[in-house]
Amino acid sequence: MRSDISFETTDGVTLRGWLYTPEGQAKHQYPAIVMAHGFTAVKEQYLDKYGEVFSQNGFAVLIYDNRNFGSSDGLPRQEVDPVLQIRDYRDAITFACKLEQIDSQRIGIWGSSYSGGHVLQVAAFDRRVKCVAAQVPDISGSMDVRLAIRPDLLPVVIDAFEVDRADRYAGKAPMMLEVVNEDPTSDCALPGQDSYDFFVHSGRTIAPAWRNEVTLKSVEMLNEYEPGSVIDRISPTPLLMLVAKRDTLTVTDLALKAYEQALQPKALVLLEGGHFDPYIKYFEASSKAATDWFLQHL
Repeated sequence: MRSDISFETTDGVTLRGWLYTPEGQAKHQYPAIVMAHGFTAVKEQYLDKYGEVFSQNGFAVLIYDNRNFGSSDGLPRQEVDPVLQIRDYRDAITFACKLEQIDSQRIGIWGSSYSGGHVLQVAAFDRRVKCVAAQVPDISGSMDVRLAIRPDLLPVVIDAFEVDRADRYAGKAPMMLEVVNEDPTSDCALPGQDSYDFFVHSGRTIAPAWRNEVTLKSVEMLNEYEPGSVIDRISPTPLLMLVAKRDTLTVTDLALKAYEQALQPKALVLLEGGHFDPYIKYFEASSKAATDWFLQHL
């Protein structure tokens, strides 16, 4: 069963989403999974499929749109601030713990791509989390930027960060850029045909709230984002990493190196395909692996 929910963060922003609960079960309190989407994505971009599978297996599932995106409040719109999104995960956990149908001692978190990096950071410091699943996680934002931008163009991007910062300080609107573009030479946040296909197709068919724009500051903050640096601090919380073998966005080798740095208990699942395939083509494999992990540890 799915119901609409909303909750307020500690800095006063209202986040909105869904709460899934198992149907036809008499249990008063359920173990819970808290989850949000990745870079600029909204909950309609396949998170409902995970909510359905997890709830069918006995979990309550709290899914919400990140601040500044989708149905959630927050300004400036279309800005991805990883620090605030990580804090929002922790506020979402607090909200979940107060719901009468949720067992506050059995809270798991799930993230994918950018939020896959977020859950690494949350689990490293928040011991309310009893289990974590990170799907195709972002390990190093600075490496993402360097892999996505030609070395000779990187100084131009850094200069643009500085101009945008000065303009914003002077009260001007933030500089915007496209999230994806079919032209591989375009200035967009997530270059590549697979990114374009995922966002444009899902935006046209199932997620009309998604918008193909993001602040330049979001990319600047991505460049400062290093969730892999704390992966060894997640233990003793059980960690599952789901890594795509042909991931060119949050690249496979970085994820595997980070996994080796994590301490036990941990498990690794290698998925076929690229970065976006776990949501669609290999959804059954990705959702089953996460379900099994949560069943084992929650």
